[in-house]
Amino acid sequence: MKAFYAVEQKRHDPKMFLSSGAQQPNPEQPARVERLLAGAKAAGCTIERPRNHGLGPVAAVHTPEYLDFLEHIFVRWQRIEGASAEVIPNIHPLARDGAYPASAVGQAGYHMADTACPISGETWGSALWSAWSSVEAAEAVMAGAPAAYALCRPPGHHAFADVAGGFCFVNNSAVAAQALRKQAARVAILDVDLHHGNGTQGIFYARGDVLTVSLHADPVRFYPFFWGHADERGEGPGLGYNLNLPLARKSADAAFLEALEVAFRRIRAFAPEALVVALGLDAFEGDPFGGLSVSTPGFSRIGEAIAGLGLPTVIVQEGGYLCDALGDNLTSFLTGFGGKHRVG
Repeated sequence: MKAFYAVEQKRHDPKMFLSSGAQQPNPEQPARVERLLAGAKAAGCTIERPRNHGLGPVAAVHTPEYLDFLEHIFVRWQRIEGASAEVIPNIHPLARDGAYPASAVGQAGYHMADTACPISGETWGSALWSAWSSVEAAEAVMAGAPAAYALCRPPGHHAFADVAGGFCFVNNSAVAAQALRKQAARVAILDVDLHHGNGTQGIFYARGDVLTVSLHADPVRFYPFFWGHADERGEGPGLGYNLNLPLARKSADAAFLEALEVAFRRIRAFAPEALVVALGLDAFEGDPFGGLSVSTPGFSRIGEAIAGLGLPTVIVQEGGYLCDALGDNLTSFLTGFGGKHRVG
């Protein structure tokens, strides 16, 4: 399987985020890349550099207002006397359908859902190259590859059309799905990250050409809290095209695989011509976020089960944070997907 990654994706290097009001080291670190690269190579992937695809594929799912903000906000932020080293919002609008502020502080609050997506001088470039890795993987699949892996870092599934959040800036899975739509009449996105893919859901919530399905820790007491509940089914033309499968905390392999079967039933009913897998490895039992309890061998079974759908597939890296097994978990998933069972 081909894997796509650009070294520029490591330049985004957030120093901290706020969790429960306390300043903490940011877990979305460049060191994740080395673990994931090692895991992809151990699974037999060949690593290729994506091309610069320009703004087109990104602008297909994000508003121009938002992309202009992402590109320029860091420079503007530095002009504020006493401002933090990285862009972190301190105000959020109660409604987003009114006036648009001219202030950098106001726009940060408007376009950033939380304090877990700090923006530095390298964020915009890294996010673009991350998105271009997903575009390159989609193009490989459209050219006939049965599957391709995009090592996307920073991740993307918490990014809405005009809002960053949860370490995410550009929604790489949505970018890949929209790119696949050039050839595929219907595309399904299956998100298996620990956290609900709220941004992906939001981008396609009123569309019937892209089915969004997410397995994740129940948000009633877990990030992102306000999205990911079972009663969110889509709206307008997208009603019935969104499925959330929240799982109880500490759910392990058996519960995850059982929920996958429900997801597959919905995906098969949609009859997609291509699939995007938003691959979060943070469902792992030893991940720092500790929400679910999938084992390393469990990722192999998850990969094998998804491959059983028999669809052209773009695998887009989402979460999965620094722990000893991070690379092994990716290897396990990719070898399982490829039909090679990894013992662990």
